[in-house]
Amino acid sequence: MPAWVVWLVVAAVLGIAEVTTLTFALGLMAVGALVAAVTASVGLPLPLQVIVFGATSAAGLAAVRPIALRHVRQPPLLRSGTAALVGREALALTEVSRYSGRVRIGGEEWSARPYDPGVVIPEGAAVDVLAIEGVTALVHPREDPWPISP
Repeated sequence: MPAWVVWLVVAAVLGIAEVTTLTFALGLMAVGALVAAVTASVGLPLPLQVIVFGATSAAGLAAVRPIALRHVRQPPLLRSGTAALVGREALALTEVSRYSGRVRIGGEEWSARPYDPGVVIPEGAAVDVLAIEGVTALVHPREDPWPISP
């Protein structure tokens, strides 16, 4: 079997392994195997093929993998769902205590509890949404003295 076919098989195995593991390392090594397959098809000797494979893989791991990982770890540009409500301002429609309360976030009415269980937020107070747990907003009174109007 020609050496370039062996390199193609190695590239295919590494590519399949990359798809199943998503490490961004095995895929770059598969690219190195493809480059080694090209050098083998030209007729260069095996030691040079291995050097090309190693150099191409190392260059990919050093240059491309950090960039790919940085892009994967970035948060989504657009928050949606309950994540979009965190950080918004809301209006306390009823007194908000550790047992019950209602707030209006945007145009929606939500059940609410204070983020700090010892705090009681009066009706009509402006609050900040700090978290969402299920269908309950965890809120904290705003620092500014001016409540927002309903």
